[in-house]
Amino acid sequence: MKAAVLRAIGEPLAIEEVPAPRPGPGKVLLRVRACGIDGTDLKLLDGFGYVPDLPFVMGHEIAGEVFECGAGVTGYAAGDRVVVYNFVTCGACVYCRVCRHQLCQDMRGIVGILDVPGGYADMVCLPAQQLIRLPDSVSYEDGATCCDAGMTALHAVDRADVSIGDRVLVIGVGGVGSVVTQILAASGVEVIAVDTDVTKESWARAQGAASFLSLEADDLAAEALRRSAGLGVDRVIDVVGLEDTMRAGFAALRRGGRMVIVGYTPEALPLPGKELAQNEKEVLGTRAGSRQDLRACLALYGTGKLRSIVRATYPLQRVNEALEALRGGVIGRIVLTFD
Repeated sequence: MKAAVLRAIGEPLAIEEVPAPRPGPGKVLLRVRACGIDGTDLKLLDGFGYVPDLPFVMGHEIAGEVFECGAGVTGYAAGDRVVVYNFVTCGACVYCRVCRHQLCQDMRGIVGILDVPGGYADMVCLPAQQLIRLPDSVSYEDGATCCDAGMTALHAVDRADVSIGDRVLVIGVGGVGSVVTQILAASGVEVIAVDTDVTKESWARAQGAASFLSLEADDLAAEALRRSAGLGVDRVIDVVGLEDTMRAGFAALRRGGRMVIVGYTPEALPLPGKELAQNEKEVLGTRAGSRQDLRACLALYGTGKLRSIVRATYPLQRVNEALEALRGGVIGRIVLTFD
């Protein structure tokens, strides 16, 4: 089978012929039909965040069909359409027991990111527990994006704890920010979308944003205050995670407001303690999502409540071209597809 292999940090992936894996007990061999790419993949290429042992096959947004089941696997058969939950968890720790799987205390790996090869390949072999059924009404491409962008957006909105009529600043209208905007708009929330790329305005409005800002970070808080009669916004969801965006988002919050930080970079947020305490502002982190978040996201796509964010597809052989396109800035999501 063909696979795109990461052999050295900072180098293009190598398209190679590699042996197809065989499913052992409790495992399932999938034929990959679609695999999303996102900013985490760029971080892996740059050696930031997670650093897997090399050589390694990336790809953590996987949708495909069951090809073969190993001994002891029940509930799945060849041809079943599935997506992959990418956190390989212990199932027994306090976090797994309360369905916060992404916080597992004894994580066994992250598919396509750490220790477990991913979907930049024709086939992938995974524990059966990682599979979640893909509704017939959802394409492989959209199902793949649910495995990160979708469930991450859903979990971030849940962490934000919005109410009807809230005004929410969404910083970054890429893949995750697009789904965040759709969910918020459908929840009766006024979304102010923010991005440095002015060409994303029409896209942001199509996702449900009431307005769009393309401002330097120093101007962002001032504009948010102006639009809210000096009160500030109720919530901020920062999908970027730069010091400037976090600082501006925090300053834009009303008293008692909440900021949820989705994106992460090497930069940090120096919080003004007086403002944090005296204005009772809240700053929360959010990490991907649970299995339930992924199932819920698939259901929203299946009933048409969420719309596709896929704007470009590339075959596996052009994966490096796709990654460079992502690095240069894209609207929506890029997905690898497989014959």
